[in-house]
Amino acid sequence: MMKTAIRIALLATCMLPLANSLSAQSAPAKRHIVVDVAHGQRFYDDPATAKGNDMSPVERVKYMTGEIEKNATSLNADVRYQKSSIRAKDLSNCDLLFIHVPTSKFSQEEIAAIQQYLRKGGALFLAMDEDYWSTLAQTNVNDIVNPYGIIYKNNSPDSTSGGHTKAGLITDKQLSIPYHGARIVEGGNPFCFSNQMKDQPFGIYKGLKEGGKIIAMGDGMVSLYMTKWAGVDNYQCAEFMQSAFAWLLK
Repeated sequence: MMKTAIRIALLATCMLPLANSLSAQSAPAKRHIVVDVAHGQRFYDDPATAKGNDMSPVERVKYMTGEIEKNATSLNADVRYQKSSIRAKDLSNCDLLFIHVPTSKFSQEEIAAIQQYLRKGGALFLAMDEDYWSTLAQTNVNDIVNPYGIIYKNNSPDSTSGGHTKAGLITDKQLSIPYHGARIVEGGNPFCFSNQMKDQPFGIYKGLKEGGKIIAMGDGMVSLYMTKWAGVDNYQCAEFMQSAFAWLLK
């Protein structure tokens, strides 16, 4: 009996490293969301070094980035901040590039790096807004997405408040999301609409033939996690961003 117990103990000791190794191999690798803060973003910044401004004080920056980090953590991802020009090597370990209302231009080298990243199966969440926040003369985001049939156009004629998603691939049910004026965006599959106009979407998604994915938004409110606006205090921003990130990271 003593010898049998010793053998069992030794076998268990030998099997433990193997079990740990198999567990480590089966654990999914953490994914990485890169937030661009190098192109005059109006709202987003690295919370560790943010100085804030009139439109986005430090407390607001920390709230938004905290919400993004919650979404990321639930999807086994972390959040990093791109503070310099975007290069191919910066995207080599990136699973989702997040660009929110830039106000300056991307260089041709940056555009080439982003497009190469998308051709290799990368994912892009790109938000613009109406001219009040950033014009198409200030930033050349269309140069990034035009090759994929996506285009940002003029301000939407609809300046009402309130929007929603269409149930489908991105959100499995209709979500109530904030909207208050926007930039028209075309191309891909429309899935975000104001509550007043159904023929001019402010959010589209597109899967690329090379494997990449793009969500392009013409209003930045939902990705600013603005759950309260114009008398409504329960917009489903976190749910929207969770669904959008889940599809982009899939």
